[in-house]
Amino acid sequence: MLEERLVEALGHDAVKTAPEDLAAYAFDAYSDGALPDAVVLPASTRDVSAVARIASDLGVPIVARGAGTGLCGGAVPAKGGIVVSFARMNRILELDVRNRRARVQSGVVNLDLSRAALSGGLFYAPDPSSQKVSTIGGNIATNAGGPHCLSYGTTVNHVLGLEIVDSAGGVFETKLDEPGYDLTAAFVGSEGTLGIVTSAWVRLMQLPESVRVWVAAFGTVEAASEAVSAIVGAGIVPTALEMMDAVITKAVEAAFGAGYPTDAGAVLLIESAGFDDDMDAYEAAIRAIAERYGALSWRTARTQAERDALWAGRKGAAAATGRIAPNYYTQDVCVPRSKLPEALRAVEAAAARYDLTVGNVFHAGDGNLHPLLMYDKSDARQIAAVIETGNTILQAAVDLGGTISGEHGVGYEKREAMTRVYSTADLAAMARVRDVFDPTRSLNPDKIFPKGLRCPEVAPPA
Repeated sequence: MLEERLVEALGHDAVKTAPEDLAAYAFDAYSDGALPDAVVLPASTRDVSAVARIASDLGVPIVARGAGTGLCGGAVPAKGGIVVSFARMNRILELDVRNRRARVQSGVVNLDLSRAALSGGLFYAPDPSSQKVSTIGGNIATNAGGPHCLSYGTTVNHVLGLEIVDSAGGVFETKLDEPGYDLTAAFVGSEGTLGIVTSAWVRLMQLPESVRVWVAAFGTVEAASEAVSAIVGAGIVPTALEMMDAVITKAVEAAFGAGYPTDAGAVLLIESAGFDDDMDAYEAAIRAIAERYGALSWRTARTQAERDALWAGRKGAAAATGRIAPNYYTQDVCVPRSKLPEALRAVEAAAARYDLTVGNVFHAGDGNLHPLLMYDKSDARQIAAVIETGNTILQAAVDLGGTISGEHGVGYEKREAMTRVYSTADLAAMARVRDVFDPTRSLNPDKIFPKGLRCPEVAPPA
């Protein structure tokens, strides 16, 4: 019945039910899940609405999916149902250079938007490491950030309005500039549990007059962390402030030859953008702080090619770990900048306890850690060790005043950990919001919230 109705609504070419097709949508960059009952590739909002109506009629779950680059199982079906792939809804519908905005379908690749806006002297600021393949819809689902969110903010700061299909197939829009509740922000980061985003108005930014990139090498991660806190504490906010430890730097250099020093305990990749007349002063101020905290060397990228190479190395860091181990697991936690040294010591201790190699590459400027735990997934003992180490790191971040996710979302992987940072009353309030928009829990079920949580089952605060 499900296949017949979907084919009738969208056509044979847009509906996939063969086992080999379904298997391709049963996992993301995090892990495997359940096979969907069907995969659909809509070409329009009307198609998505039709799919939602069919799913509602038959009581079938729906999971929206972008490029499958998620790291928390957020786009993996947990209970079968329909996976809605936005691979064919990948058009830039409007590029409004004058007002510095664009309307895009959810399947538009992040970097493709900046490339399209380049001719107008504009760019799209959120830049996760997956930006060459991840989609705007997926970025909206997880409130993706990236290296430049220190200065520019995360996805929520750049979404102006949304077109949404609800669980019954209705279509509505949200707009940032209209009075009333800010529903746009409520949907950003909701991981497809409130509605299916089919298109979005997003903010574009003007390309800066000048961009400078510097690399500072330090003897230890602790020294580099202290320098980060001092730079931001001095009121200097670079557009990006990234850190890599020796494990990652050596792997990156072996893979890319990006130009990072391999004899340092840690390196900072620093970028500032603005007016050309200000850049020398910015460099002098940042360099002085870095050297005060023990920088061993300071290098300025002199050409666009050098800057591109350094950024390619940073964004390819995870892939470079293939030279160390066949598999890696990425944790995603945030801590206050002042707690970076303690957090990194906790990461090292947790990995050492289980004899795992760990490499640290992260957004140091806002305390968003991404420790990469290297292992071999063919060894069950190593898998267990990685899970325990990841949980230990997560709890350490919470204990230091941080949180369980910076930009990768909660998805399936971290839903039980929500109780570590939210009270029962907090989670009940969130569940009530979800039930307003999706009372049947058919949109991306078993994500974000701990197992079994429904607002009627949780006692309200006294």
